[in-house]
Amino acid sequence: MLRLASSSQTRAMLLENAGIAFKQESVDFDEEQIIATSPKNFVYQATIGKYEANLKAFGYEDMPLLVADTVVTSQGQILRKARCVDDAENILMTQSDSVTSIVTCMIYHSKEKKIIDISKTDYIFKKFDMYDLDKYLQSGEWRGKAGACMVEGFCKKYIKEVKGYESTAMGLTTEILQRFI
Repeated sequence: MLRLASSSQTRAMLLENAGIAFKQESVDFDEEQIIATSPKNFVYQATIGKYEANLKAFGYEDMPLLVADTVVTSQGQILRKARCVDDAENILMTQSDSVTSIVTCMIYHSKEKKIIDISKTDYIFKKFDMYDLDKYLQSGEWRGKAGACMVEGFCKKYIKEVKGYESTAMGLTTEILQRFI
């Protein structure tokens, strides 16, 4: 059994689907203080920050510690969580008819080993239909989501091609984690 230091229900679902036993509890880390030069650098710094905060709170001696963070990027921009509907529209239009990369960093730390992995999945999207986009924006389903959408939600029907693991895009690369635990 491991400690999932994340409140993400999607990460919990990924671990369940992979058959990995876990206990979910975490302490918060403020990502707003991060200044990064690239998406990989940002997600690494965020994961290290979460790791250090949760390591201090829980350690890893009694139970392996697992932390992760994900960033969405398109056209050279880091696409954070939208703060309002206009912000969500701008973020989504950046991804429309473009390549969106989802970068996930995870740290697994047990008595025997410490693993740091950064994985990326690319989604090539068709142009979003404006009526469909407006309906999605009005639904509010974009709230709280990096890049303002989930690939298993609104963006799904616009996917032309995928390069990488779906689990990476969902926030935890379980295929790699399973190889080490």
